[in-house]
Amino acid sequence: MLDRIKAFLSGPETDDRQRFDDIEVAVAALLVRAATTDAEFGDEERGTIRRIIAETFKLSPWDIDRLIAVAEGEEAETMDLFRWTQAIKRDYDEEKRIALIEKMWEVVYADGILDDFEANLLRRVAGLIYVPDRESGQARQRVMARLGIKPRP
Repeated sequence: MLDRIKAFLSGPETDDRQRFDDIEVAVAALLVRAATTDAEFGDEERGTIRRIIAETFKLSPWDIDRLIAVAEGEEAETMDLFRWTQAIKRDYDEEKRIALIEKMWEVVYADGILDDFEANLLRRVAGLIYVPDRESGQARQRVMARLGIKPRP
């Protein structure tokens, strides 16, 4: 009831969320979650997310910014991963799910440092979207090789 009164008083909103498909929001939100898990959302991570979204969805620069803003808003409101991982499982085949995990590894390694919380997030997401540990590990190794990051002994 209060929400309807508030909406009435504030006037019509332009809902950027309606501009994007569920899968676009889900992917962007998971990438944002990967970037913010270590409590730092730096330029490297933001740039990596912009590049990944551009390559994945072929959006204009303006739409990329809007999608990231929507994803950040959704991420701030949602603590669980269920909503996004359900969309991924519904719309992505195994190959695309593995590619998404690889993209998430790119985001967490964008700053050159893997935080324990980031590693935990990737394990949880991989499990929720049915990407085996072996495939996730191989995706991680591919990203580390591409970025020139040496494994810790």
